[in-house]
Amino acid sequence: MRSFDSAHDATESLCANGVEHQVCNWLRTSNDKPFCIACALNRTIPNLSVPGNLELWRRLESGKKRLVYSLLRLGLPLTSRHDDPDGGVWFDFLEDGRTNPALFADEFHYTGFDSGTITINLIEADTAAREATREAMNEQYRTILGHMRHESGHYYFSRLKSDILGEAFTDLFGYVDKPYPDSLNTYYETGPPAAWSEAFISAYASAHPLEDWAETWAHYLHMTDALETAEEHGLVDNIESLEFDNQLNSWRELSVTLNELNRGFGVSDAYPFVISSLVGKKLAFVDRLVKSIQTLPQVPADC
Repeated sequence: MRSFDSAHDATESLCANGVEHQVCNWLRTSNDKPFCIACALNRTIPNLSVPGNLELWRRLESGKKRLVYSLLRLGLPLTSRHDDPDGGVWFDFLEDGRTNPALFADEFHYTGFDSGTITINLIEADTAAREATREAMNEQYRTILGHMRHESGHYYFSRLKSDILGEAFTDLFGYVDKPYPDSLNTYYETGPPAAWSEAFISAYASAHPLEDWAETWAHYLHMTDALETAEEHGLVDNIESLEFDNQLNSWRELSVTLNELNRGFGVSDAYPFVISSLVGKKLAFVDRLVKSIQTLPQVPADC
């Protein structure tokens, strides 16, 4: 991300969440608005009177900043539901009895997307709890940023589905009118099909076409963000000038390198996934959609 311009006066321009809570290092988009473009997407933040919640919120904001930067860099439309009730998105960072003993122990808030609202349970910012859930659910990967990228896929499907849905989508992902609750129940009861990795980027993607879409979208953001960073550090060259197939090949090579480096330090693979031929076609579909979008807001100079 871009660093601050020293010409700005931090007292006047820093986002209110940076001034008051030290959870944001972006600048306001306008002196008339207290928040930066990313913090303006919040509807609900954690109860900061609960010990430890400030640090958990800080971790959530860090992930959201990376998401927002990537969406803006790709030229994707991004508005807050505060300003755009019909087409915007906002975030609810909610806690339940697992992180706040004052709440009912059987009260749960699930991470997900519904009607323009991305909900992230605060427990996802607790590293130990998140890792325990990952192990219990036999997941290869579970991160705050991964959740946010996945849920943003559901948001963009809802906002752009007239551009997404069609024969090409159905051929790749399947019929979205497939019963959703039944599909998820079947997935959690029986697991993914035996050869799921031939057609899906993750086991969970096999649960329903909408989840396949959201997982593929998330991995497109993984790939493009990592390649941008790699180019900035001289590991790849002129990545945006390449055709998508060549970008994908560069990502395959880079992800292998990242995994080998991690193994050299005795830690888990950074990218524990294999991109099959069919998954590559799904990623190419996402790339074509992104490039077809005509509303191209620029990454603001003050972030």
